[in-house]
Amino acid sequence: MRTSPLRRAGITALTIGAVVTLAACSSGAATGSAAPATPDSPSASPGPRVAVGYEGGVVVLDGDTLEPVAEFDSEEFIRLNPAGDDRHVMVTMSEGFQVLDTAAGTAEEPELTDLVFEADKPGHVVRHAGKTILYADGTSDTTIFDTADLAASEGLPDVETIEGVEAHHGVSIVLEDGTFLTTVGNADGRSGITAQDAGGAVIAETDQCPGVHGEGTAKDEVVVFGCENGALIYDGGEIVKLDSPDQPYGRIGNAFTTETSPIVLMDYKNDPDAEGVLLSAVTLVDTDARTLEVIEMPEGAQYTFRDLARGPGDLGYILASDGSIHVLDPTSGEFVDEFPVIQAWEGPAEWQDPHPAILVSGDIAYVTEPAANAVHAVDLTTGEVVATTELDAVPNEFAVAAG
Repeated sequence: MRTSPLRRAGITALTIGAVVTLAACSSGAATGSAAPATPDSPSASPGPRVAVGYEGGVVVLDGDTLEPVAEFDSEEFIRLNPAGDDRHVMVTMSEGFQVLDTAAGTAEEPELTDLVFEADKPGHVVRHAGKTILYADGTSDTTIFDTADLAASEGLPDVETIEGVEAHHGVSIVLEDGTFLTTVGNADGRSGITAQDAGGAVIAETDQCPGVHGEGTAKDEVVVFGCENGALIYDGGEIVKLDSPDQPYGRIGNAFTTETSPIVLMDYKNDPDAEGVLLSAVTLVDTDARTLEVIEMPEGAQYTFRDLARGPGDLGYILASDGSIHVLDPTSGEFVDEFPVIQAWEGPAEWQDPHPAILVSGDIAYVTEPAANAVHAVDLTTGEVVATTELDAVPNEFAVAAG
């Protein structure tokens, strides 16, 4: 395990390392099995993989055919995030972040390993600049490791753990020069962010972002965070606050970025008392012009935080309740196309409940349709559904390993 310099003011020690644990059978043991790898089977052919979570399990699909490759038992509710190396997926479960090896890009069999990055209330997973950053809501600790080491290591890779100050639902990111950005909050709420250089000195901070949530890194490594009344832009040591047009409540909570566009697609909610989780407008934050614009969705089209994505041409792709993917040009703020994919659907009662979602890898959008137990692959250059599979369970969250 390596050591690293002190990163946060007021911390007297830096915890280094991670603990390898075997999940108990009653709380998410890897008791499933992989399909045998034969010369003609999907698991013998390199390519992308899609990990799909459902109640009590996770299934790994071939990303081209959507045929099941392997299936494993898990806890009742899990969250899935790509680890950042185009092969592994982080399975968020009660003990921490469990490593799922999808074997994408290899002829190996997938495996839900017994490797777990322990965390008290595991939360956000961020991938940036060759690092994977794991955040524990129960402690506000941040765990950082070199993404490439996940495949190269026997067991868990060496990690750096930056101890938190006060527990809250937060997120952290490490930039290429070692700048460490993390949210600030406590049990009563969240208020802003702090930025520290590689030596731990605070270089910028703000408490003007109530309910800070979500982050995204746009072109030229400009970082955006959402607030309940706008958004924050962090750029080279400077923090800029952009206000929502609705005050005091115009909530932005999730960011969708590309490395080649200065414009960030974000969600938007202006009614704190609204029932359900469906939203009717999106936000475009231009990190160059430092502007924030709210765009209304087409009539009859609503979405949730699982339904936004970026894809070919840096366009925005929004899977809406009318069953179509609506294509948004972030430069003009205009909707430029629409691809019917699934049946119209209603919003979930709770955000954790299964409901349609979209993820994009290259030119392909993967779309879940819980009402049909289905997963679809859509070519975003044509709008054509190129593959569909029906599962034996209701799909919930999912993640793509590009291979």
